[in-house]
Amino acid sequence: MTAFRRTAPWLALALTLAASPALATSGPAPGFVLTDNADLAFTSPDGATKLEQYMKDAGDWDVKWQVWARRGDQMTELKPEQGYGAGFRFTSDSQWLVRMQKTGSGEQDLFLYHVENGAFVNATRKSLSDLAWAYFHSRPDTGNMKLDYHISANLMKGTEDAYRWLKVDWPNNRYLLISLSGEMDKHPKNVAVKGLADWKCRYDLKTGKFDVPPMFAKSNAEALNWEIKR
Repeated sequence: MTAFRRTAPWLALALTLAASPALATSGPAPGFVLTDNADLAFTSPDGATKLEQYMKDAGDWDVKWQVWARRGDQMTELKPEQGYGAGFRFTSDSQWLVRMQKTGSGEQDLFLYHVENGAFVNATRKSLSDLAWAYFHSRPDTGNMKLDYHISANLMKGTEDAYRWLKVDWPNNRYLLISLSGEMDKHPKNVAVKGLADWKCRYDLKTGKFDVPPMFAKSNAEALNWEIKR
C-alpha cells in the first residue's frame, strides 16, 4: 500500500495531462515584434497561408528576423533566422515558396520551401542559392570564375505564371528561373567594376536539377564578360 500511495499522485498527474488538450507552443520567441511594413506581408494564391515577419532589435546593430507561416491556428517558422526582412514568391498552386533573403549590401540568398503535411518546410538541405552557385561552378565554361563581393542569387519574375512573359510554354509549377551576379576584386586598371551580371539558370522542382535553356546562351556569354570601364 505504501508504494501505491507514493506513486498515485504522479499517476493522477499523468492522467490529467493526457486528458488535457496540447498547449500551442509555436510562435515567435519573446522580444520579436510583428512588423507593420505591408511590403513584408505575403499571402499564398489559395489564401490558406499568410507569412508574418517578426523583428527583434537587441541594440548595437544586433537585429534578428524570423518568418512564420500561419495556416489557420497553426504557425510554422520558415528557417533560418536572418538579419533582414525578406521577399517571397509562391507558385500558383501554393505548394512551393521561394524566400529572397537580403544578406548584406547588394547580396542575396534564396531559400526553397514546400508544403508537407499541411505546413511549409525547407525543401532542400542547402539553400537554393548555394545549390545554384554549386551548379555554376560545376560547369566547364563558368567553373573557374571567382567572385569576391556583391554576390547575389535572384529569383526572376514570373514564378506564378510559369514565365509566360518569356513566351515559353513550360508546365505550371515546374520551374524556377534564377539569375546569379557578383563582382571581382582583381581587374584591369582601366576597369571600374568587373564580374558576373545576371547569369541565368533553371531549377526543376520535380527533379531537383539545374540546366540552362538554350534561349539564355547569348545573354549568359555576355554576363560572363561584364565590366564597366573607367
